[in-house]
Amino acid sequence: MPNKQTILVAGGGGFLGSHLCERLLADGHDVICLDNFFTGSKENIRHLLSNPGFELIRHDITWPLYVEVDAIYNLACPASPVHYQHDPIQTTKTSVMGAINLLGIAKRLNIPIFQASTSEVYGNPTVHPQIEEYWGNVNPIGTRSCYDEGKRCAETLFFDYHRQLGVSIKVARIFNTYGPRMQANDGRVVSNFIVQALKDDDITIYGDGSQTRSFCYVDDLVEGFVKMMNTPEEVTGPINLGNPGEFTILELAEKILEITGSESKIIHRELPADDPTRRRPNITKAENTLGWSPEIDLNEGLKRTIAYFSSIFS
Repeated sequence: MPNKQTILVAGGGGFLGSHLCERLLADGHDVICLDNFFTGSKENIRHLLSNPGFELIRHDITWPLYVEVDAIYNLACPASPVHYQHDPIQTTKTSVMGAINLLGIAKRLNIPIFQASTSEVYGNPTVHPQIEEYWGNVNPIGTRSCYDEGKRCAETLFFDYHRQLGVSIKVARIFNTYGPRMQANDGRVVSNFIVQALKDDDITIYGDGSQTRSFCYVDDLVEGFVKMMNTPEEVTGPINLGNPGEFTILELAEKILEITGSESKIIHRELPADDPTRRRPNITKAENTLGWSPEIDLNEGLKRTIAYFSSIFS
């Protein structure tokens, strides 16, 4: 990409989007942040509003938009079960109609567009660790389907716009990510456990805690976004972005208890429907194609994230 660009970040007021906006501004670009604040927050980007290179547009991407930019990152979609199940029809519309609207801009302007897809396209995987060639094991009519199938359809649209219309696309499949600016009530396991630990509330584990996840710190993930957008046009993805370190949910809870020094007790609840039992990325493509692999280990990332949550509860 050229040295200085005007870049549209859809979902720029969210957890990941706000960190990406920060990074792109630090790299010398102008940023147009697009968000309807359904799950994003103005607090995430308030510190950027005084930056002359930053512009905020309040808009829902299920409706058409007309802007002149040099590149697009599409991060617009509720990403935690609590939020995407709150209004499942809107979640699907955001993934599908939002993709159509943003791909239309990319086609009109002949610019690259990045899609933040998800490891949820793999569903409850029968292949472990997950490779990009795996087609997934997804329930198309379950309570999580609005997100899982919405993101799968968005990938379909991206590749069809690429094959049929020549749009330059970059598709990344994001695995569990954590860090400062996660919402305290978003239902994700890292934020749930940290908030419960800091309040000395019981830490709630669904199932027996043997299900696994991989946890990538947000700064590492954003680095992967930027590296992928800067690849040659023939690199389309999909490419897994995540930390291949695999931990059980029980191990995560114990780490957070140790770091916080909390007196919380661990309790168990029934496992939700369609909750994946194992999740870990194979990142060989990211390593070979992007020269990317995460650098921040779980202990360090948790310390930074706990410090953030401690500051907002103090």
